[in-house]
This record gives sequence, C-alpha cells and structure tokens, in this order.
Amino acid sequence: MTSAINPNNINGAYPVAGQDNNSQGFRDNFTNTKTNFEYAAGEITDLQNKVVLKAALTGTTLNNNMGGSLLSNAQLQNISETRVSLGSVTGSQILNYLAGPYYTLTTTGSVSLSFSNFSSAGTVSRIRLQITVSNTAHTLTLPAAVTVGTSNTQGLVSNVITFGLTGTYEFEFETSDGGATVSIFDLNRNRDPMYLPSSEDLGDTAAASLTRTSSYFSTAAPETSTLAAGSTGQVKVFAMYADAGDMVITVTNAGWKSSGTGTITFTAIGQACTLMYINAKWFCIGNNAATFA
Repeated sequence: MTSAINPNNINGAYPVAGQDNNSQGFRDNFTNTKTNFEYAAGEITDLQNKVVLKAALTGTTLNNNMGGSLLSNAQLQNISETRVSLGSVTGSQILNYLAGPYYTLTTTGSVSLSFSNFSSAGTVSRIRLQITVSNTAHTLTLPAAVTVGTSNTQGLVSNVITFGLTGTYEFEFETSDGGATVSIFDLNRNRDPMYLPSSEDLGDTAAASLTRTSSYFSTAAPETSTLAAGSTGQVKVFAMYADAGDMVITVTNAGWKSSGTGTITFTAIGQACTLMYINAKWFCIGNNAATFA
C-alpha cells in the first residue's frame, strides 16, 4: 500500500528563532503532525491485522491464518507439517483437514473413516494416514467418495480394506473438488505387477491371503477355503504338498465362469495352479492337475 503519511507538510524551519512568529504556523504544524500520527496508527493497525509474523506481537496471540490468500513464486526450505495422532482407536474416525495433513492411528478394532473441511473445489487437498493394524480381523472402511485408485489398493473390496498381515500401512487421499470425489494411493504395497513375495500355510475354512503370493496346504481331511476379489495384475499361487483329503477353494469373480464364484479342487500331492486378476476376474494362467468348476 502507499502510505498516507506526508512528512513534507510539517514546516521544520518554523518557528524562526529570534523573531516573532505567527501562531497560525504553530497550529498548522500541530494539526499536520496529529493527522500524520492518525495515518500512522491506522496503517500500523492494518499491518498488525494482515502481515505474517515470525512471533506474536507483544500482548497478542500469534495467528498467521492466510485466509486462503495466494502465495506464489516462493522458495521453501525446512518446512514441516502438522501430525495428528488419534491414538489407539476403533469405530468412526474423522480426518479433519483443518487440523493437519498427516494422521496416525493404531487399531483396537475395525475403523471407519470420514473426512471433513477439505479445501474448496478447484484447489487440491491431501491427507496421509499411517495406520498400525494390530489384528488382521480389523478392517478399514473408506468413505463412499473414495472412488479413484481403488483398483490399485490391495485388499480393498466395496470400500473396505482387509489386511492380510499386522503391521503399519500408509495411504494418501487426494481431492480437487472439495471432497466430492477422493483418490486413494496405496503407499506401502507393490503394484503393477502385483507381486507379493511371501507365502502362507492355508488352513481349513480360512480365507486365502491377498497380501501373500502363494498359499500351500496339507490336508488332514477334506478341507475348504476361499479367495476374495483381487487387484488388477495380482498373482496368486495355490499348491498341495500333503494329501489326506481334498482341498476345495471357492473363488470370487472366477474367470472360468460367466459370472459369480467358481471352485478349484486339489486331490493329490503336487497339484498346483497360478491365477492372475485380470479385468475384475481371477483367470488361471497355469495349472498342474487341479480341477476347475
């Protein structure tokens, strides 16, 4: 802004020493001085209300709320972000964008997320969540607005994430329309291709892990298992290494069926097959004597 203070309307040569001086000159100088002080007070107050400060002014509380003002052509260095710890929780949890962009929580049960106070449409808001899963029975339910990037998120079916292993996971959520549509980014897991270098011993009636590449089994009697929907490009291997009864695995979105579930039956040691999740279905891409129905 241009200051209204005018130092030139003060006559610094008045009064003149050694002679009588008209009192009007005194009045003019006093009036102009008072007016300039008033301008100065108004401009200083305006600055106090609007400038960004390193520390609070004396007698005030620091408030650098920019109110959505544009900051451009700036070089940033040593910038930190606010971390919000929700602690050990279960049930409904709100990620409030006004409180901070980074949240942490540890599950004591299944958690259901919601978002609040994203920035207005036409700007981009991002929230990152670090979640420590203490039990694989604990699931993470996402808001209905999370519709972009879901096919690249492992264990996500109908906006519910199921975790095959305990541990710490990170997800980022992004929106550019005020939260009407939200993208999810799975920050911890491999994708494209979906290769998960680990295995499990698949038990009777258990659900096959979607976070481990291979499931092997040794039957003590006839057994059953299930395989849920996967993620595009994901590979899953099944193998029977000991046989005292058939293993029948019911597969969601079976590629060898026109729709719905299908089954894979293993009846002898050494039988195995490899599946890949393609176009929202599990397709067999390799088979050694297993039976598909």
